[in-house]
Amino acid sequence: MSDPILAVEDLRVAFDTRDGLVQAVDGVTWSVAPGRTLGIVGESGSGKTVAATTAMGLVRGARVRTSGRVLLEGEDLLAASPERLRRVRGATIAMVFQDPLSALHPLMRVGAQIAEALRSHRSGMSAADARARAIELLEHVAIPNARQRVDAYPHELSGGMRQRAMIAMALANEPRVLIADEPTTALDVTVQRQILALLRRLRDELGMAMVLITHDLGVVAETADDVAVMYAGRIVEQAPAAELFAAPQHPYTWGLLRSMPRLDAPAGAELVPIPGRPPSLVHPPSGCRFHPRCPYVRERHRSVDPALEPLAGTPEHRVACLLSEAERRAIWARLAQGAPR
Repeated sequence: MSDPILAVEDLRVAFDTRDGLVQAVDGVTWSVAPGRTLGIVGESGSGKTVAATTAMGLVRGARVRTSGRVLLEGEDLLAASPERLRRVRGATIAMVFQDPLSALHPLMRVGAQIAEALRSHRSGMSAADARARAIELLEHVAIPNARQRVDAYPHELSGGMRQRAMIAMALANEPRVLIADEPTTALDVTVQRQILALLRRLRDELGMAMVLITHDLGVVAETADDVAVMYAGRIVEQAPAAELFAAPQHPYTWGLLRSMPRLDAPAGAELVPIPGRPPSLVHPPSGCRFHPRCPYVRERHRSVDPALEPLAGTPEHRVACLLSEAERRAIWARLAQGAPR
């Protein structure tokens, strides 16, 4: 495997609020190499998007506390100046946001927004060349009648076409890294599959590294090479996608998998929701942060904070759980057969 192009190391992001310090991201480490996709999965509020937008240099301010490193081709973006970040964003690293209707300017034509993204990084490009390139990009992401759609306003496009236009804008300057934040949210199933297929094709054609943020393990299964499962600001399990789906090791990952519809589920198997709610990030639980919701909690789990550690013989698969590996494998074997617990 090639060296990572984007590496997040011990990233911590906290927000100073009236209720106290919100530790949104707490010691997160992950990386992604060219041509590969890292899926970051977890419930809303787990820190997925905060980690990604911080990596983009979009989380800054007097009430924000950050530490750690975000290395893009070896350069630490957390230490970069605002001017340097403006040069990097959209050129070397780009992001597709969750809601294109909010992310796109409502009073600017789609083509004009793509052209602006091009000319902001290519000072010598003429308006005519930028428009021609915008049409090419819209065609590249399979928007029909691109020569007409280039002059459409965002509200004149369907949800799927808006998302494609956002992807075209993100790819305008052929970035080395693409971060896609919930790119299929609020789209119907057919359009979801089209967008995911488009992202995979563009990743392969351009050799990009891609970070895919989602709450949907089904999306991860279709698209990601590696997976990081986040809970309450931390990574609780990290593994190659095939390994994680074949032998998940964390009770939270089991909960996500059991709440996801599957065509290969045993006859009579039911979807099982994860009980309770994610904890407060101002006053997180002591010990394992998942223990208030975990069906397998032991007394020491309430006081001992588990580290993210590799499995014996499988160093690329890491888990933060105090259950022994033998216990975890036995429990998952029962759950995979449709046992209630």
